[in-house]
Amino acid sequence: MTEGLQPGRVEPGARYDVFHTDCLARDMVDHVTSRWGIWVLIALRRNDLRFYELRESIQGISEKMLAQTLRVLVEDGLVWREVEPTTPPRVTYGLSEFGRDIGEPLTELFDRITRRLAPFDTA
Repeated sequence: MTEGLQPGRVEPGARYDVFHTDCLARDMVDHVTSRWGIWVLIALRRNDLRFYELRESIQGISEKMLAQTLRVLVEDGLVWREVEPTTPPRVTYGLSEFGRDIGEPLTELFDRITRRLAPFDTA
């Protein structure tokens, strides 16, 4: 039998220590702040997108890495996935309420960083 908090069951007032390897929140923090996780969450902040739209909007991501990142974010409950029964199937992704809650400060962080950077010289 496993001791401690089980995923989905959080005791009121529970605190987490993400520096501890057994912390329930640690994996999710790792997924959100992974190389591609943060970009997927930011890309979905305005609109729900299909797989290829996400791939086109996030330059440099491979189909394999996008699929892996989306799978993990869906499992974490940050992103939802809807499959339309067409041929070929149309798969749409969007932020869950929890994903929007997590994505908002990430977007603010991204916006603050880009405001501080000097504009690129396009000439």
